[in-house]
Order: sequence, then C-alpha cells, then structure tokens
Amino acid sequence: QVQLVESGGGLVLPGGSLRLSCAASTSIFNFNMGWFRQAPRKERELVAEVTSGGAKNYADSVKGRFTIFRDNAKNTIDLQMNSLKPEDTAVYYCRIRNLWDTFWGQGTQVTVSS
Repeated sequence: QVQLVESGGGLVLPGGSLRLSCAASTSIFNFNMGWFRQAPRKERELVAEVTSGGAKNYADSVKGRFTIFRDNAKNTIDLQMNSLKPEDTAVYYCRIRNLWDTFWGQGTQVTVSS
C-alpha cells in the first residue's frame, strides 16, 4: 500500500507563507500529483496539480500565490503558499493518481488567522 505523508501545516497570519510537503513511499514518476483542500462544511476542491509530464494547473483562487513543485528523485510534492488569506483555511490533502491507482494522504491543517 502506498503511503503519502504530508507535513508543513500550521497557523499563520494573513499575508504569511507556508510550504507543505508530501512524501510518497513509492516512485512518483508516472503519477499525476495534486494538492486538494477541504474547508469546514465545504466540498474538497483542487488547489494545484502537476502531471507526470510537468504541466501545472491551479485553482483560480490561488493563481499567483501558490506554486506546486514535484521532485521525482525524492518522491515529493511541495506546495509553496504565499500571501495567505483567511479563506485559505482548510485541511490540505496530497493525492497521486495514474491510470490504475489513486492514493490520498491523511491531510494537514492550515489555519490563516490573526
């Protein structure tokens, strides 16, 4: 069973930055990878994704503020989050997916509050 372990969440002031990291227990080179988030009483939504070929896609709400990185050598996917807003508060989940399998991490809490 593939494991994804997220880290880097926490409490940050509005306007601050956080970097989330997701480490996979398997080689990720043939997986599309993404970060999702779920706020209280809301559905889980895509934040950012990067394909196995390196193409990136972002939710409109985070464009220009968040950047997704993948490191196939380290089997990690990071999410750099800048200019954070209270509405970015959510549990953030890492997901990897290919034609045959989908795996999710356990989630890490991000709270943006003064």
